[in-house]
Amino acid sequence: MSASQRILYIFAIKTFSSAPKPKSFLFNRSPSLSSPARLAVDHSLRLGSSVFGLSMENLQEGTGMRELRWKEKPKPNRSSPTMEDTSSATEAITNRINELSIAENRGQIRIPVPPIQFGSVPLENQAPVKSHKVIWKPMSYATLSGVTAVEVETSAPDRKAVDIQVYGAETASAEKNSAGLSKLFKGPLGADFSVDNFTYSLAQIRATFYPKFENEKSDQEIRMRIIEMVSNGLATLEVSLKHSGSLFMYAGHEGGAYAKNSYGNIYTAVGVFVLGRMFREAWGTIARKKQEEFNAFLESNRMCISMELVTAVLGDHGQRPREDYVVVTAVTELGNGKPKFYSTPDIIAFCRKWRLPTNHVWLFSTRKSVTSFFAAYDALCEEGTATPVCKALDEVADISVPGSKDHVKVQGEILEGLVARIVSRESSKHMEQVLEDFPPPPSDGVSHDLGQSLREICAANRSDEKQQIKALLQSTGTSFCPDYSDWFGAGDDHLRNADRSFFSKFLQAHPADFSTTKLQEMIRLMREKRFPAAFKCYYNFHKIDSVSSDNLHFKMVIHVHSDSAFRRYQKEMRYRPGLWPLYRGFFVDIILFKADKERAAEIAKDSNIVKNANGSCSTSGTDGLADEDANLMIKLKFLTYKLRTFLIRNGLSILFKEGPAAYKAYYLRQMKTWGTSAGKQRELSKMLDEWAAYIRQKRGNKQLSSSIYLSEAEPFLEKYAKSSPENRALIGSAGNLVRAEDFLAIVEGSKDEEGDLDTEREVAPSSPSPTINDTVPKYEGLIVFFPGKILCYGALYASILMPTMECPHPGIPGCAKSALCKEILSAPGGLEDDRPVHTLMGDLIKGKYWQKVADECRKKPYAIMLADKNAPNEEVWRQIEDMCRSTGASAVPVIPDSEGTDSNPFSLDALSVFMFRVLLRVNHPGNLDKASPNAGYVLLMFYHLYEGKSRREFESELVDRFGSLVKMPVLKSDRCPLPDPVKSILEEGINLYKLHTSRHGRLESTKGSYAKDWTKWEKRLRDILLANADYLNSCQVPFDYAVKQVLEQLRDVAKGDYTTPSTEKRKFGTIVFAAVTLPVTEIRSLLYKLAEKNPKVEGFLKDKDMENCLKKAHITLAHKRSHGVTTVASYAVFLQQKVPVELTALLFSDKLAALEARLGYVGSEKINSKNQWPHVTIWTSEGVAAKEANTLPQLLSEGKASRIDIDPPITTSGTLDFY
Repeated sequence: MSASQRILYIFAIKTFSSAPKPKSFLFNRSPSLSSPARLAVDHSLRLGSSVFGLSMENLQEGTGMRELRWKEKPKPNRSSPTMEDTSSATEAITNRINELSIAENRGQIRIPVPPIQFGSVPLENQAPVKSHKVIWKPMSYATLSGVTAVEVETSAPDRKAVDIQVYGAETASAEKNSAGLSKLFKGPLGADFSVDNFTYSLAQIRATFYPKFENEKSDQEIRMRIIEMVSNGLATLEVSLKHSGSLFMYAGHEGGAYAKNSYGNIYTAVGVFVLGRMFREAWGTIARKKQEEFNAFLESNRMCISMELVTAVLGDHGQRPREDYVVVTAVTELGNGKPKFYSTPDIIAFCRKWRLPTNHVWLFSTRKSVTSFFAAYDALCEEGTATPVCKALDEVADISVPGSKDHVKVQGEILEGLVARIVSRESSKHMEQVLEDFPPPPSDGVSHDLGQSLREICAANRSDEKQQIKALLQSTGTSFCPDYSDWFGAGDDHLRNADRSFFSKFLQAHPADFSTTKLQEMIRLMREKRFPAAFKCYYNFHKIDSVSSDNLHFKMVIHVHSDSAFRRYQKEMRYRPGLWPLYRGFFVDIILFKADKERAAEIAKDSNIVKNANGSCSTSGTDGLADEDANLMIKLKFLTYKLRTFLIRNGLSILFKEGPAAYKAYYLRQMKTWGTSAGKQRELSKMLDEWAAYIRQKRGNKQLSSSIYLSEAEPFLEKYAKSSPENRALIGSAGNLVRAEDFLAIVEGSKDEEGDLDTEREVAPSSPSPTINDTVPKYEGLIVFFPGKILCYGALYASILMPTMECPHPGIPGCAKSALCKEILSAPGGLEDDRPVHTLMGDLIKGKYWQKVADECRKKPYAIMLADKNAPNEEVWRQIEDMCRSTGASAVPVIPDSEGTDSNPFSLDALSVFMFRVLLRVNHPGNLDKASPNAGYVLLMFYHLYEGKSRREFESELVDRFGSLVKMPVLKSDRCPLPDPVKSILEEGINLYKLHTSRHGRLESTKGSYAKDWTKWEKRLRDILLANADYLNSCQVPFDYAVKQVLEQLRDVAKGDYTTPSTEKRKFGTIVFAAVTLPVTEIRSLLYKLAEKNPKVEGFLKDKDMENCLKKAHITLAHKRSHGVTTVASYAVFLQQKVPVELTALLFSDKLAALEARLGYVGSEKINSKNQWPHVTIWTSEGVAAKEANTLPQLLSEGKASRIDIDPPITTSGTLDFY
């Protein structure tokens, strides 16, 4: 049963009146649905299943599961208003809510608790629990300034949700408060808790957002696959607007409010206030009652809603919104197992029942519509704003469902982007039914006084973050936010955070149910694989009355630090199908409790039953990847947004700290990565140079804050846009600035919940593929350098400086960099180039090495410089870029070839070889050899300089920066696997390195608390590597072969025969017009034949060099400016297909000449040109635009042109293309 059907079943209301139904969606290929919504009780009853009617009943009956009982300490009473029966609709709602037992009964809320479930199998016959609510005492919370959370830096588990059942809570005192807890626990909570054979843990996901699945294919490959699936009727493409804000999740006032990686701070306080205000705006006078009902509904059904929180008080994105609002992006049933995410039609049904804001959504279910969508985006990607984008998508989509919040009205014209994903092929039918059953709801409170706005409250409370949080929560009201414990805690400082041992105790305890088993499995995997993530554990203040010495309640925040963790985890899921997905926004409630022997036996018995029912804990088809998780997805952003966020805001630190030259290099590299068209690059470069000069002159060396950058950028952009129509198109929209300085939320410690203000990046580029040749002129120099420091043969990084050629080496010590440089210098014929070759050995240079290289390049501007020093990080790479700009040289990086991993460009196999080489060398000038007591640590330090970057990202960044890349072979492709002892000692060293750096930072390994461990590890490393010397020698390619390969590549670079790798940037954007491209040679041959037969044609052509003036030939079908974006996009369905063409006549004047054309069919579809006169322009005189050929029929009628008919017409064919 769909979620929308469940909503209908729960909330049966009176059939809507006969007033005309407002249009809620657009059908371009089917008639509009006009029948009235059928939401009566009889309709809901036909659905035949309740919210909780989704369990495996037959399996349940056959397993003979025991009844599990538990008690929870009664909570102090919290009153709530009685529901009033004011209409038949309200009665229907009340009746359905009463069926869920959310009823008022002497101040108590009686909730039927769903059975404890292990996986998808519930336990029967559980009695409902009576529970009272608690008004918590305010206390400063751990996420506020001065408080540190307990973090376990290793891995990041999934976000799943399960109902927390309380075992042993009856031992808690009846009126426990913070003073009682202080007496109960001597230190931090969990410090005195011991784990034994009767210790159990219960983990339940409290809030979560969609899993983050990284596409391994390029955008173009994903597009092709999407088009293929839709064309074959296997799926539908769903597209939604990307509002520019922050992730906010809400699970009810007890379930909690959450930001992306935290809770209990200004971000969640703002979110709660804005969501509460949305209820007042939607429901008017009954808003308080609806807020309470909504909270009760989320709690009783264990649900969480995720939203994009768009405000002007939490820092600038692409445009300051005109209003503060939320848009619901996900609805999740947390249940007692893996979270279930609603489909978009079900989200719309849910939101319209609760009058929550929805997003604008489009569905594309045919080949024509889906190809038109991608073409429309390509035509708008560099100039698109909200109005033309939405208009274009409305015209090409099969179904358009406008959002309840109009982007233009509430946020503005600057549109961040679109999110396109594959969904079920039944989505269109499902959406049609939902839109018929759930018309857009009214907004009863729009005209009411809603009280102070978010901006007014923030402006009136400017002392500190706590004051703003308190003011916002008080203004929200007790009906929606009855207690503030998540923000201010319960009183005692030592009760805020879990003891550091809590995390390990959670993993050591027996899992009490199947969900806990799966969460522990996930966390253990991430720790084992050293995924970049932190586990932050806090005391769960909502369970303060249930805490005892043997029953502890905590909240865990799982914070994934890098997208590489999602990619790596996704790979693990392919090998382990039973793994739960890794979610974004991941919050888990955890209980550690003791069970007596009888209870432990019951849990063990029931767990075994569930294991058998679930195939020994393996996952069934429904426990595998959900459809939403496995779908292809692509994010499509607009240049008008990116120029503000990526180029202006994110470039501020570079501009103010490193200067205009470094800033220019930054924005040019970004535009190159995006594949921005050459014309737009020129326009943006001019604008950004003016911006840099303007803001530096105005502010001097005082850097502009990125959180309010629009205060300066918006007036500048508005003025710049007014100077010309081209500039207006470039900027997109500017003006009507909203001042944020007076009401900006106070975020202590410069926190940025989304990680958006400083580190927002584009998706890493795809793997390189060859494009065009780049030449290195002889009057330029070349610098060969080694980007990185991992002892490889000689991580050579050939930096081609214009006056000099330099080779920097990005690698690791032991990569044979110095040996390689010597071989290049002594090679017969050198680089087969007449420029002199020089080298500078870094270990022998005193002072600043790269400054010395720059000086040498200026002295010898037409030389090739081998930079015999590792260039291990981006800071050094920027120095080399600056050197190239200042000396006019170019740079070529030389790197050791390695498979790499998902999170490091070098494999453990390569690392073992590099270490082995270092431990064999003696008397090294840099003192890194067998005599070095900490050689292993030094190599691990360099190895971790690249942590978080895959091999593809590493190579792509070097190519983006320097335009070339030389690879040095290191390992044989047919080698045996790395011996287990070698692999184990390396992994042990990596774990020790993480522990050491997390505690001591960059302190030497010979110092600090792990000094003895390092000494033992260094000795064992030497013993194991020497014991496996035969393998480590045999797995390497011969050194002379490696030198030969590098020399060949460098010679190609020096001679200009080098082919620059492409990082497969977007080359399909910036569509201007559609045309049929014809073979030029055939057109020329036709003209020559006509000249032989017709003296007039011969006379016309005799003084024209057609070989040079006719190099391209096409028939324009539609132009973006003349015919509109969607008209051009409509030809996408025929892209790259052959179109038959008949050439029927030659028309010419003294300034123009063109062939008249008649287009044929592609399949059964006739191809028509939107031009009144389809033609091929073959010649224009100097200074005459090709488009003037459209006037030839008019000139012919005026006697100013001639016509030569081609009889019979000549038939040819061309390819339909976009230009």
